[in-house]
Amino acid sequence: MPVYEYCCADCHSKTELLRPMSEADAPVECNFCHSLRTSRKLSVFSAFSKTGNNSAQAIAGSGSCSSCAGGHCASCGSR
Repeated sequence: MPVYEYCCADCHSKTELLRPMSEADAPVECNFCHSLRTSRKLSVFSAFSKTGNNSAQAIAGSGSCSSCAGGHCASCGSR
């Protein structure tokens, strides 16, 4: 299950939840002020892999559009 980040409109704090993708946009209560005025944030990720010489190499990251995570795709034409 993915971790989603939500931002509170009242106290501007961040709440993270592990939940199914089907519940990504369901209402979330703020962990700090208990407001229900929260919205899901666009989250990015990155992953690293060790190479043969013990240095880290980026293997994935945030793309230029929301439909891909590899940095380029045919749907938006970004590279």
